Amino acid sequence: MALTTAATRVLPAGMAVLPDDPDAVAIAAPAKLNLSLAILARRSDGFHEIESLMVPVSLADRLVVRAVDTPGVRLRVRFGGRLAQPAGAVLCRDVPADDSNLVVRAARRLAEAAGIERGLDVELTKEIPSGAGLGGGSSDAAAMLRAAAVVWGLDWPTARLAEIGAGIGSDVPWFFAGSPAIAAGRGERIEPVAGLPPLHAVIACPAAGLSTPAVYGRCVPDQTRAGEAARLVTVLARGDLRAAGELMHNGLEAAARSLSADIDRLLAALGAAGAVRPMLTGSGSACFAITRTDQESRAIAARLDAAGWPGVFPVRVGGSPVA
Repeated sequence: MALTTAATRVLPAGMAVLPDDPDAVAIAAPAKLNLSLAILARRSDGFHEIESLMVPVSLADRLVVRAVDTPGVRLRVRFGGRLAQPAGAVLCRDVPADDSNLVVRAARRLAEAAGIERGLDVELTKEIPSGAGLGGGSSDAAAMLRAAAVVWGLDWPTARLAEIGAGIGSDVPWFFAGSPAIAAGRGERIEPVAGLPPLHAVIACPAAGLSTPAVYGRCVPDQTRAGEAARLVTVLARGDLRAAGELMHNGLEAAARSLSADIDRLLAALGAAGAVRPMLTGSGSACFAITRTDQESRAIAARLDAAGWPGVFPVRVGGSPVA
């Protein structure tokens, strides 16, 4: 085991040593959007076979991680950005600070795998709504594994950390790609893609979240959607958003709409605000629409804000946020 400190390592993108604490690192944990999500089959292990083109966005949580001599993981959760505002308070749901948080579970699994006895002090600032299909919990877990490896001095390859992440949640391995990528299998097979143009999006959340198991429990698999994610990459790479709109699809949308009338209302509100091809991301409840410009996404966001939707976020698509 290589015993290096955070201050002496070349850190990955999105991670930085704190100027006043060289033994601590700050790391960004970006949200994701599913530009396509095909549910191909139900598996015998209880999961579903999927194929999804996923992209990171500029909306992100932030973790500050310090190694401490005493065992255990001490997690503090605070809220920032839209979630810290009165209108966004309804989006601060189900974010525990105990052992049930994926951040704590990720740290403990890494400690067990590496034989680490030291503990961690972690501050998590949430800006990504939970229960929204934006991957906040999975992204936090991936960021925790990366940051813990640094502060504990583990010189482990990304693939080894991602393997631990796969045991925590199906989306976790994707967040190690650091770029747009197609996720397959139950989400653990990752194929990074290149050539996607700079894009923007507006994300909107209703007040209530959705349960991922409940949504998956109502979905109807469709094997005919296999291969659409790769075709979507091709048309996006040539800048053909019209053709891309025909391939953008979420196999969980019908199930989510059956569980929450808010989804229908939100999709209609996005369309009325000027969005083209609004759709659900992940298992919801967040919906989004791709735009060509930041100005367009901000104009749509302003109309949704005025209509009273509690969580509206104009974002950049595909880039890595800065810690």
